[in-house]
Amino acid sequence: MGKTAFIFPGQGAQYIGMARDFYEQCPGSAQVFELAEQVSGLPVRQMCFEENDKLGITEYTQICLLTAELAVLKAVDELGRRPQVTAGLSLGEYAALVAAGKLDEAAALGLVRKRGIYMQEAVPEGGAMSAVLGLDYAVVEKICDQTEGLVELANYNCPGQIVISGESEAVSRAGIALKEAGARKVAPLKVSGPFHSSMLAGAGKKLAEALKDVTFTDSPIPYVCNTDAVYVNDASAIKDLLIRQVSSSVRWEQSIRAMIADGVDTFVEIGPGKTLCGFMKRIDRSVTAVNIDKYDDLKKLA
Repeated sequence: MGKTAFIFPGQGAQYIGMARDFYEQCPGSAQVFELAEQVSGLPVRQMCFEENDKLGITEYTQICLLTAELAVLKAVDELGRRPQVTAGLSLGEYAALVAAGKLDEAAALGLVRKRGIYMQEAVPEGGAMSAVLGLDYAVVEKICDQTEGLVELANYNCPGQIVISGESEAVSRAGIALKEAGARKVAPLKVSGPFHSSMLAGAGKKLAEALKDVTFTDSPIPYVCNTDAVYVNDASAIKDLLIRQVSSSVRWEQSIRAMIADGVDTFVEIGPGKTLCGFMKRIDRSVTAVNIDKYDDLKKLA
């Protein structure tokens, strides 16, 4: 019998109304929203459920998205479903740590509130990100290395979809070269900074200070980290991985392939949207991938 992985999306998956039905129909999920407001001091329910201009701002997006993911996770947990391994894309890694039993909800919410602020504050002027479609990783890496200025690979999402990040002019120059090299499309992303590039190293340093007061727990469920795409069981290694993650590439495809090689044949995407299920179709169609975004989606786990 194969293994099951719980996977969690990252920033960009959020939308107004996310997890509202879980809040209304699952008492445990409602408690997650209440805890998030206690920890953050923010009107998380209002930002998640009502039209507003804050949900797209990094320092608010991150706490809201994590809350929604943990609220959905709570409902899944109450069904008695447990993963054999977890992983999360960027911000989603914090939900993955909770699902693996390595970090409690309150600590995760407190950390992510600070992470969002630090990343917002660290955003330098002149940063940008672009999605690159239709080229192999090696080609993109080579062109980025040859481009004048700072431009790096931020996300290895799936075959044919890569995200680059760095200085605006360098990202633009690289985009031109990538099109000339045969990219089907190079699309600038509507983001507030050059995330997962070395330009965000300052946020990682601030996060390191916040992590000094956080305790991670050894648990039997491993998670796969973004930075190295390897299984992590040792709780003492987690802090350094989260510090590096802010300014390092997200190796999502590599993480998925590591889990498949370990016998995972069912992936449950927990949280808003179905971005990760979309990536899965490009990575390996032989495995099962389901998304739990709405309360009715819980039927998929029956």
